[in-house]
Amino acid sequence: MIEPTLLFVLRHGQTAWNAEQRIQGQLDVPLDETGRWQAARLAQALAGEDIRAIYSSDLLRAHATATAIAEACGAAITNDSRLRERGFGVFEGHTYAEIEQRWPAEVSRWRRREPGAGPEGGEPLERFYERCVGAVTELAAAHPGQTIAIVAHGGVLDCLYRAAVGIELSAPRGWQIGNAAINRLLFNGERLGLVGWSDEGHLVGDPLA
Repeated sequence: MIEPTLLFVLRHGQTAWNAEQRIQGQLDVPLDETGRWQAARLAQALAGEDIRAIYSSDLLRAHATATAIAEACGAAITNDSRLRERGFGVFEGHTYAEIEQRWPAEVSRWRRREPGAGPEGGEPLERFYERCVGAVTELAAAHPGQTIAIVAHGGVLDCLYRAAVGIELSAPRGWQIGNAAINRLLFNGERLGLVGWSDEGHLVGDPLA
């Protein structure tokens, strides 16, 4: 019998573009001051966990968050480009208001979550899902009986939640994916399952105090 793998699946800390409601996609935007505070608080919250390995998106905002966790837990980081955010093509660098104005038809397909659709130059939703869920399943399978951390992006965590709960790609999102929140999944050797989601108790306080 295969021992299950416990996964902490974590979104990076806040960036200035998160605060501005600007689409980052695969552009390499760093953490802002609040994001660095969130990463530090997240690392403190996970310091007592027996995390054996940390896998991170190679984008700066995720890697910086993973570095804080690694320093607290003593686990090594492996960068994996398969954990990158979805590629949003022409949407990247623009605010939600700007894309609504410039590409209304493509935004409509995006809002409807059409699995085969993607912005011009971007990644179709179903291909993105296969990429990130496949990667996390593979990584989890390499650590039976252990605990690992996955540091990635909002879109990646959305896909992982859907895979764990069995929600279709086209269904609207009804769950939170906060920056630096703690989410827990279990891999039983075949599929992901949900243990706990959106724990933000470690983020209470004023990051700019």
